[in-house]
Amino acid sequence: MTKFYLVAIALASALGVAGCGSTGETVGTVGGAAVGGAVGSAATGGSTIGTVGGAAAGGIIGHEVGQRYEERKR
Repeated sequence: MTKFYLVAIALASALGVAGCGSTGETVGTVGGAAVGGAVGSAATGGSTIGTVGGAAAGGIIGHEVGQRYEERKR
């Protein structure tokens, strides 16, 4: 249960920082990494490799989504 609270705090912090970003790419990258890390941690039972792998994958996906958002917004 403690891991859940740590992940929740990390996610809330990352989303707070992402909200201050000036581009969709920044917000997408940070938000994707936070969500990916939380999902990776939950899916692998809290393993470090799962958390880091999920954060990396989420960051890449979030960056691409944010980049497409910025292109549509123009």
